[in-house]
Amino acid sequence: MLEKGALYIVGTPIGNLGDFSPRARETLGEADFIAAEDTRVTMGLLNRFGLHKPLISYFEHNKLSREGTIIARLRAGETCALVSDAGMPAISDPGETLVAACAREDIPVYVVPGPTAAISALAVSGLPTGRFTFEGFLSVNKRSRRRHLEQVEGETRTMVFYEAPHKLRRTLSDFEKLFGGDRRIAVVRELTKVHEEVWRTTLGEAAAHYREREPRGEYVLVIAGAEESGNEETAYTLEEAVDMARELLEEGAPPSEAAKQAAKATGLRKSEIYRVLTEESP
Repeated sequence: MLEKGALYIVGTPIGNLGDFSPRARETLGEADFIAAEDTRVTMGLLNRFGLHKPLISYFEHNKLSREGTIIARLRAGETCALVSDAGMPAISDPGETLVAACAREDIPVYVVPGPTAAISALAVSGLPTGRFTFEGFLSVNKRSRRRHLEQVEGETRTMVFYEAPHKLRRTLSDFEKLFGGDRRIAVVRELTKVHEEVWRTTLGEAAAHYREREPRGEYVLVIAGAEESGNEETAYTLEEAVDMARELLEEGAPPSEAAKQAAKATGLRKSEIYRVLTEESP
């Protein structure tokens, strides 16, 4: 049973309809109305599962004008399910604006998780996944695009980008120039669809490949982060060294030994650490 006057963010399949969860179907079936990025796409999904609900379009170019209407209906006690064409709404998606509006208005927002292209591509990329950054789409505006590229130039975490087929060549060329042709990349195409492809290669090879071949389908680009230099030594302050020695004291180490270990770890003089440490001792 859905909560009245609440917005439900509903994840939908990114390709394979078998990924449409029972909870997602149930939520769309119970909602009073559905806010959809493309009503034609969502109508096809609803028809496939025998669901019939009123739809309201909500996309990038009408989101501000539609926002007031949706908020008013939520205020009146209706429930709204927010969907995108595929995947999780509000992730590199105009739904972000509606969720922010609901937060400002103290309207409850719930999530019904579903497939996400970024996380799915990261999982199959073969690149480090412990730390990563989601970068979404690069802007077509030259200044914004250049600023975005400058911001990620030294990024050491794995990076995930979305890209449309008609812009893929330019993007791969920009990445090759920025990161170098030897940087590893997983070019992930048409996830969960019939022509799903995961190509683990280098930026140089990927850029060359698509200069000769027409890009087809929707792409997720997973790029390895920059190698950490590993030769930069961390500079410790005396205060940090004394804190380290103090922790050793609490573990039962004598002051002299605590100062010695802290000096070894920080590169600072044992005598200075010992002096401050013993001055603080009761």
